[in-house]
Parts: sequence; C-alpha cells; structure tokens
Amino acid sequence: MQWTIPNILTVIRLAAAPGVAVMFLYFARPYADWFALLLFIGAAVTDWFDGYLARLWGQESKMGAMLDPIADKAMVVIALMVIVGYSSMSPWLVLPATFILFREIFVSGLREYLGDTAGTLKVTKLAKWKTTFQMVAIATLFSHGVFEHHFAMNSQGLDDAMIADILAGRAEDVHRLLWNQRGMFWASNLGLGLLWIAAVLTLVTGFDYFRKALPHLKDH
Repeated sequence: MQWTIPNILTVIRLAAAPGVAVMFLYFARPYADWFALLLFIGAAVTDWFDGYLARLWGQESKMGAMLDPIADKAMVVIALMVIVGYSSMSPWLVLPATFILFREIFVSGLREYLGDTAGTLKVTKLAKWKTTFQMVAIATLFSHGVFEHHFAMNSQGLDDAMIADILAGRAEDVHRLLWNQRGMFWASNLGLGLLWIAAVLTLVTGFDYFRKALPHLKDH
C-alpha cells in the first residue's frame, strides 16, 4: 500500500469509526457526545477529501478503492449502534437503523458473492446521496445528545415545577434552558427525519443493486 495523503485520510477515517464508540467509554456526557460529534464530522469531511485529492493528484489506488467503502460503512454502522444504544429516542431510531444495517450487509454479501463481476454494482449517484443523508442525520443525532445532556446538567437541583416555570418564562435562566430545549427538539426531529430519508434511499439503492445482480445469480 502506498502511503499517499488520500490513503492516509482513508485509514484515519477507518480508525475513527471505533473511536466514536470509545468516546462513550472514557468520557461522561455531554463530553462524550461532543467528542463523538467532532470525530464523526472530521471523518465525514475526509470522506470527500480523500476521493477528491486522489482524482486531482492521480493517486487512485486499489487499496484506497477497497478501504474507502469499508471506512464509510464502518463509520455509519458503529455510529448508528452508539446512537441507538445511548439515545432516549431509540424506539424511533431502531427501524430506520435496521433498514440501513440490513442493506449494508445485504449489498456487501452480494459484492462478495459476485467476486470478479462485482463491478456490476458500481456506486451510483443516488447511493452517494444516500451516504450524504446518513452522515448528516447521524451528526444531527449526535448533536441531540449534546443538547439533551447540557439540559440535564443545567437543570440539576431543580424540581419539575421550577423547570416548568423557567421554560414558561416565569423564572430566571430561561434563555439557557430554552436554548437547550429548542436544540433538543430541532436536533431530534431533524435527525430522525433525515435518517428516515436515508433509510428510504438505502432500501431503493439496495433494490437497485439486487436488480443489477440478478442476471449473475441465475442458474444455467
């Protein structure tokens, strides 16, 4: 493997995937949410830069082409696992997360079975949009954890009546708690909406890959 900058960025992204989960083992929340969010966003940015730089500098390689989709899938799968495991919204996350994980396993299995003819399943523009929606949705859902636990920290020592008074504007610290509450609301709803869009695109692209693979799956 040639240690070109694009390949180094890909390896960094691959290493960052389990790093997202490790953040929740060594840091308390919301710091774990912050670190996971920043790590995930940084890795997602390298996803664009490594491919762009490889094409720009003529440094495309077989190793990079092999590792790039693995790094993408590892980032998405591990991040979804962490979000579903730690989020208070998990009942609403399980179904779209299941669709996404099922599709990734299914398509990976197709590519492995097809072997040398796996070029039939080239990445489409719709699949790239699917990945974009997944990345943005996951980053937004990580930000929900940030708002949620900042809210929890800021409301420590307050009973339900006091919190209700603050949120209704009848007490002090209204701006701080309102900011956290609104952040939680928008991050959860936007993140869930984007994840469901990603799940639909995931199923559509998965069916498209299966349709393209069918001629190679028939018994002769």
